[in-house]
Amino acid sequence: MSAHRFAVNVLPKPGILDPQGRAVERSLPHLGVDGVTDVRVGRRVELTVEASDDAAARAVVERLAGELLANPLIEAYTIESVAGASSTTAVGAA
Repeated sequence: MSAHRFAVNVLPKPGILDPQGRAVERSLPHLGVDGVTDVRVGRRVELTVEASDDAAARAVVERLAGELLANPLIEAYTIESVAGASSTTAVGAA
């Protein structure tokens, strides 16, 4: 068994209302940011899976993404391999 690191990125499907994305987009002009459109807000889940090989680990992540992490009616997801440790560095922290 070996450890396999993945990230699942979940976003609202195209055509599904995204109130958080709209709120961010409406706030941008107040920050002096122009030219940014089609903002979508989602979530990222990082996880490590112990499995015999990458294909077996990815199958576990596919199942989790499809059955638990994303609502297949309104959300789409992508799965990516992540090398090394999780990204725990806080960006913009004081």
